[in-house]
Amino acid sequence: MGGAVSAGEDNDELIDNLKEAQYIRSNLVEHAFRAIDRADYYLEEFRDSAYKDLAWRHGNIHLSAPCIYSEVMEALDLQPGLSFLNLGSGTGYLSTMVGLILGPFGVNHGVELHEDVIEYAYQKLDFFIKTNDSFDRFDFCEPSFVVGNCLEIAPESRQYDRVYCGAGVQREHEDYMKKLLKIGGILVLPLEEKLTKITRTGYNTWETRKIIAVSFAPLVLPKHRENGKPRAVSLPAMFEVRSLQDLSRINIRHILKKYGSGSLPQPRRTGLKRRSHRSQKREHRDTPLLTNSYLFMSRLIPGPMDNNNNQSSTDNEDEDEDLRRVCELEEKEENERRKEGSVLVMDTPVNLLRERILGLPLPEPLKMYLLYYREK
Repeated sequence: MGGAVSAGEDNDELIDNLKEAQYIRSNLVEHAFRAIDRADYYLEEFRDSAYKDLAWRHGNIHLSAPCIYSEVMEALDLQPGLSFLNLGSGTGYLSTMVGLILGPFGVNHGVELHEDVIEYAYQKLDFFIKTNDSFDRFDFCEPSFVVGNCLEIAPESRQYDRVYCGAGVQREHEDYMKKLLKIGGILVLPLEEKLTKITRTGYNTWETRKIIAVSFAPLVLPKHRENGKPRAVSLPAMFEVRSLQDLSRINIRHILKKYGSGSLPQPRRTGLKRRSHRSQKREHRDTPLLTNSYLFMSRLIPGPMDNNNNQSSTDNEDEDEDLRRVCELEEKEENERRKEGSVLVMDTPVNLLRERILGLPLPEPLKMYLLYYREK
């Protein structure tokens, strides 16, 4: 399934195509898709196919087409703090994007039939946390995966705000899926060859909307044990009591980002090749102002204080003048880059949150803890 949009040269161009075709319609979903490179979830020898709007399978590892994931993310109507259950969580690509929206106080669980795929998903999750700067730009809800058949979830398990099933569901299993949902919750699943959104409006009332025609492999039916009883799948705890240390880390990182004046710079490709009109538009849109770095540091590092515990007006005026000069310089440089037109410019990506943490007057072990021991 897929092929609804043109292939992209990279992840950003793929997202541009999905937006142009109206598969991605909201800023939250767009930001999540741009934050994670789809190719990172492919095996190395298949990365060249990552930006095609096609499903990919190798053994038990599977990714749906980008247009399908786009429709799923939009239909789920995700918000920070919600609980999410991914049935057939696979590589963890979708769960990781969802985690960028749920934030640190959401719940992000997945059930996957194949143990080798669970191992693959955790490898990819670890790679994302340690190497992707998006981890520092978002408040992340880390997914937890368990091995098992999603039709064998223990009946005493809690219900979720959002549920997605990544395998074809027949009518006889529809009610089972609905029971996993809280009142007011949303279930998205391939139901009889249609991607379907089901909203639970009351204890026994539902609203159903068909989204698009799809073709999914069907759910694998449970294998009964010798005693004739199915094997119950126990989901992770819905809400775990966090330590004060962990909560402090979340709060400190949030404060540093909140006063960091916005998004972080994005890496650019280099090379002397001609840019398409769309690439130039995207580059202009994603270009971070140099003032981000200036504002981030100036707002967080205390300046001289006057007798009334207010920052002196002279210092404020100096900062305003410096900021004006920086803005003018950046605008001039950006105009020169646009005039060049034919050359891709490389902006060195700067992880402002990381730089700020490393500059704090704290012991090195504490800095590394605040950085989640990330390598870069």
